[in-house]
Amino acid sequence: MDIRSEFGQRVKELRARSGMSQELLAHRTGLDRTYISGVERGERNLSLLNIEKIADALQISIKYLFSGERFSSTPSTPAGYYQSSNFLVPFKDRFHYHIDNDKKVLAFQVNGLFSGKKDVDYLTSVIIGICSAYGKDELNILVDHRNMKTTDGEAVVYSPEVSEAAVLFQQKLTTYSKKVIALCNSEFMVQQLNHVAKSSGIHEKALHLFEKDKDMVERAYSLLDIHGNELIKTSSG
Repeated sequence: MDIRSEFGQRVKELRARSGMSQELLAHRTGLDRTYISGVERGERNLSLLNIEKIADALQISIKYLFSGERFSSTPSTPAGYYQSSNFLVPFKDRFHYHIDNDKKVLAFQVNGLFSGKKDVDYLTSVIIGICSAYGKDELNILVDHRNMKTTDGEAVVYSPEVSEAAVLFQQKLTTYSKKVIALCNSEFMVQQLNHVAKSSGIHEKALHLFEKDKDMVERAYSLLDIHGNELIKTSSG
């Protein structure tokens, strides 16, 4: 596979994991859809400027665009991972939370996909409702996105609609949060959450982790000065 085909495959798989069609990626980059199609087929010699536009649209760094983390390139439209089988269980039954009043730690966990803004709005109403009983910068927040995967086990990140809603959620959360630690399902998610945190203004309080499960969870505990959590544990624990 030559470098153009390799790069095109990389763009296609990241677009798919982001829930974007070629049309949406084209819109977000300011490039024509036929150009994006040509990139994914390995037919284009891209300028550095257009590589930067694609990375920005995917909410990743150029360095990560050329990294070794790879995914399936299953389409992101209804034929892909946004199909009905991923939403048979209602979001409210895939979203869980726990508040430790002694340690002032609010933990929440999302399994599976966000279907869109309405799911983020529901999460926001619950989490901010809990936070409102506390003072400014009083709570540590522990987020678990390790199981944000499709029914076939493929890791996914936020769709553009969800990413935009997450910025609004974090803008509200920053008032109450002291630290925010998120456990991620991939380095891709770390990249995206870094972008969301910068957009929301919570980035100085937030750290997004992806490493071996046990190491990642124990590091999160250490950063929050806790020895465990009722909700969020290692996958073996």
